[in-house]
Amino acid sequence: MSKVVQVDIHGQRDAVRSDLEPQYINDLALFLDERMQSAARELSSADPLRIAVIAALNIVDELHRARADSAGSEQRMRVRAREIERLVDAVLEDARVKVVNQ
Repeated sequence: MSKVVQVDIHGQRDAVRSDLEPQYINDLALFLDERMQSAARELSSADPLRIAVIAALNIVDELHRARADSAGSEQRMRVRAREIERLVDAVLEDARVKVVNQ
């Protein structure tokens, strides 16, 4: 069910219609507001659009870095899982040989 949530971002009050939980929408708005405040401190311009674009670029950069880190972690887990599988297979084969030879 769609709800309207009032949020404050960079001094602007807006209504957001969403199926997401209102608290989650507020958390997102707070996160964006903090990023816009941070971008505003770094820029000599007070243009809200420019601030929003810089904040968005910073957020997208973090997203891409997190995805890259995640992909690297996933690859490392796959390699480790294959190593463990080989070890288990070797132990099971060794046990099978011992049972057959007894």
